[in-house]
Amino acid sequence: MFSKLAAKNVGRSVKDYGVWFLTIVFAVCLFYVFNALETQAVFQYLGSGPTAPTAQAIRELVGMLSVFVWVVLAFLILYASGFLIRRRKKELGTYLLLGMGRGQVARLLLLETAGMGLLALLVGLGLGVLAAWGLSAFTAGLFAVPMTMFTFSVSLPSLGKTALAFAAIFLLVMAYHAFAVSRCRLIDLMQAQRVNQELKSQSLGLSVALFLAGAALLAIAYAMLLTRGILRVDALFWVMIGLGSLGTLLFFRSLSGFLLRVCRSRKKLYYKNLNMFVLRQFNARINTTYRSMTVICLMLLLAVGITASAVGLNNTVEQMAAEELPQDANLVFYPDGEEPADLPALLAEGGFDPETECSFSLAFPVLRSDAGQAITQSVYDAFAGRWGQEAADSFLTREGLNVLADGEAQGAYVNYWYFLADYAGDKNAAETRFQEAVSTLGELGSYSCTTRLETWMELLGTKVLVVFMGLYLGVVFLLASAAVLALQQLTQAADNAPRYRILAQLGAPENMRARSVDIQVFLSFFLPLALALVHTAVGMTAVNQVIAEVGRVDAAASSAVAALLLLVVYGGYFLATCRASRRLARGG
Repeated sequence: MFSKLAAKNVGRSVKDYGVWFLTIVFAVCLFYVFNALETQAVFQYLGSGPTAPTAQAIRELVGMLSVFVWVVLAFLILYASGFLIRRRKKELGTYLLLGMGRGQVARLLLLETAGMGLLALLVGLGLGVLAAWGLSAFTAGLFAVPMTMFTFSVSLPSLGKTALAFAAIFLLVMAYHAFAVSRCRLIDLMQAQRVNQELKSQSLGLSVALFLAGAALLAIAYAMLLTRGILRVDALFWVMIGLGSLGTLLFFRSLSGFLLRVCRSRKKLYYKNLNMFVLRQFNARINTTYRSMTVICLMLLLAVGITASAVGLNNTVEQMAAEELPQDANLVFYPDGEEPADLPALLAEGGFDPETECSFSLAFPVLRSDAGQAITQSVYDAFAGRWGQEAADSFLTREGLNVLADGEAQGAYVNYWYFLADYAGDKNAAETRFQEAVSTLGELGSYSCTTRLETWMELLGTKVLVVFMGLYLGVVFLLASAAVLALQQLTQAADNAPRYRILAQLGAPENMRARSVDIQVFLSFFLPLALALVHTAVGMTAVNQVIAEVGRVDAAASSAVAALLLLVVYGGYFLATCRASRRLARGG
């Protein structure tokens, strides 16, 4: 009997609490995707080449961040479980009235939680396997990994790790359910939906004082951040964080006095449609939820800020890679003896013929003259003609070289030789042959060699590391914020269902009642987001100041990615919450 009843309740829960179920599914998917990186064929390929340090760093960081992410998801799911218990108190009380013992009710909840958790785990792992495959393809494209290394695979260790992690979370949920049932009295369970929340009115003077104090604290925190920068982590840094957090708290605390009184002063707005009902309900809620709104606002700041910063730094890294080495190959050779070295011929003997392997090459000596080390004017012109005057001037500055007229170079002592080139055709194959040819020069002298592909791979490792970690944390914080807000609004909609039935009996049409639900959800979702965006704008100004020291800041790209993430995750939760809240308000 318990199994059938539990199965029926699970099926109903999936239908009624889709937001909760999808949150768990998405959390499982996200946890698996990033923990499966190290077992993907692409990462195994990267771990055996010059990108091995980056691949290892990604593995280690994913491992550390997964612990933090697990804690966040555990609190999120426990919070969601509290919503389920609150929503079903009357149902649980009915079970007790029908003769079931508290132990039997607890057992029923344990079976339901196990069934719900198993279903969410299976769906999440299925989506995670597909998402990990897509992320692996994305990584392969970034690192130009041969497509022969890109294969579809399922990480059994990551499946086990994810299953164990979420099994531990659901064991906590089961323990919470058992504890909640054992502590509840029958009368409280049966009258749970009749408990009205007290409407505490806050004086306008106190609200103004709290608002001004909060604004002052935020202004001080903003000024400290813009003046000191974001990289100085000392005692004043934590003071700045504390001031910003307290200012955010006071801002939301002051809203309970502001909104209602300001709207009351505007009679046409206050008495239009169901605005009076909506504002009084929201005002009553914010008296008890201003703390959670503060936390959500700060989490949204982290979500948007981390994502935007990661994308902005990623674009700067790409720019640095392009500017640091404009040539495909850069070779410096110090020959033994004083005989002139024919670098192109030596490379051809080693298996890399510049005539056929390069679309353009330039071999030249660096001369020692009275004016110091120099190159000839013709070499400078050839360099600037191929890679631009700015690149040529940067090369002179970086190497500490001067330019001599061709006539003045006669008889000058050759200090060492340079070879610069751009590959033709398959750059990866040309790179391999070039490196093999360069290795034969060790018998004739000393050399140093850098290539654009090597530099790109090193910088790209940093880029991928930043993007992966930024997206991982950003999505987790955004998911947690949106899910908590959604669950709060679903709880409110369920509590307000009797009130909406009264409004219907009084003649309020369906579309007016539905609009009032949407307004309450909108206020709860977008008030924390609005202040979080202000925080983010100030924070990104400080971050961009740091990024601008090493390269150009692509604010448009970082803002676009953050906006897209907000639109998909946050906007999706908002729409889903509006729909579910309407159904709960109708008593469905």
